[in-house]
Amino acid sequence: MAEVAVVTDDTFQQEVLDATNKVVVDFWAPWCGPCKAVGPEIKRLAEKHSDVAFVKLNVDDAPNVAAKYNVMSIPTIGLFEGGNLVTSTVGAKSAEQLEKALGII
Repeated sequence: MAEVAVVTDDTFQQEVLDATNKVVVDFWAPWCGPCKAVGPEIKRLAEKHSDVAFVKLNVDDAPNVAAKYNVMSIPTIGLFEGGNLVTSTVGAKSAEQLEKALGII
């Protein structure tokens, strides 16, 4: 079963920016209702796309990373490749909508 790892300000560089594969980052917070709805969708994608890493970053616990990538609304889901944010989408979406929005079909 695929895991959705938790990253922090301290581990973001290693787990996301230094990764050799694509990484989808779920910028979320535990008090955010739409974020809770997206969580299971991210897990579905992680199970389907073994070639992509999926991680969650709590914006309350990791404000530096959230600020660096101008995360103003959550949930924001970003696709990183080669250490760069390639694309992102804001709002609760189904796994299929996320695949299309992020281009990971």
